[in-house]
Amino acid sequence: MAVIGAGLMGHGIALTLARAGQYVTITDPHEETLKSAPKRISDSLKVLGAEEEEIARALKLIELCSSVRTAVKQADFVFEAAPEKLDLKRRIFAEVEEHAPKEAVLASNTSVIQITKIMEGLTLRERALGTHWWNPPHMIPLVEVIKTEWTDGEVADRMMALLASAGKTPVMVEKDVPGFIGNRLQHALWREAVSLVERGICDAEAVDTVVKSCFGRRLAVLGPLENADLVGTDLTLDIHENVLFDLESRQGPSPYLKQLVEDGKLGMKSGEGFRKWTEAEAEAVRARVGNHLRKLDGILD
Repeated sequence: MAVIGAGLMGHGIALTLARAGQYVTITDPHEETLKSAPKRISDSLKVLGAEEEEIARALKLIELCSSVRTAVKQADFVFEAAPEKLDLKRRIFAEVEEHAPKEAVLASNTSVIQITKIMEGLTLRERALGTHWWNPPHMIPLVEVIKTEWTDGEVADRMMALLASAGKTPVMVEKDVPGFIGNRLQHALWREAVSLVERGICDAEAVDTVVKSCFGRRLAVLGPLENADLVGTDLTLDIHENVLFDLESRQGPSPYLKQLVEDGKLGMKSGEGFRKWTEAEAEAVRARVGNHLRKLDGILD
């Protein structure tokens, strides 16, 4: 396995594969980021409840490489985990294709960029696809495997099998659309959430409270279409006929959201976004999310 990028996503992908017994090479153009990868991997494994012996075993399977060429020269699978910049990803894959074995599977980790746009310049496009790992990649089970119009079905099946063997929950995305599955669903909800505040229907705290205290509680065990079947498609149709016409449907980001960004209200990192945050409050939210994910994995009682 080769991982291009040793940052937040890259180190999590690398440790997941190494923990599953795969030999992993990892590279990053920033020397400090690359050198710090073993410690960050060790720290992340400790958060997952790994014992020292398991951590040592995983680290032994990870090799730091100073160049893309060295990292990919013997790879069966290459995972690119660079920043969300189309031109950068294209340049990386041009270099990867030059040095990786011709049978290597090439995968881009991206949240929203269409894989087709990233891979269209390759010579062997049938072996290229997308793998959208969710943050943090070593704690969130889902990985979306995205086919382009050129992706060989056998290549996609090989990726699905690899991810399953590493303990992930892969799903196949048959058509390459912006945002794939998860982010399209997530941001459809976010668009309506922003609109509710923008229209003065409620404040941001009320939106978050409704989600956390109501349907959010069952989302982990009951998906939206399961829920529709549970209550009945006839009732679902009746509800849609009486509410969809009033939901936010404009194209493009909310002017309210744009204004927040222009005003420097960037969320927790600036102390204010939709809500005001002290550093202690922000840290409490981060800790709450981390503890929740560890409980789901059985790491915490």
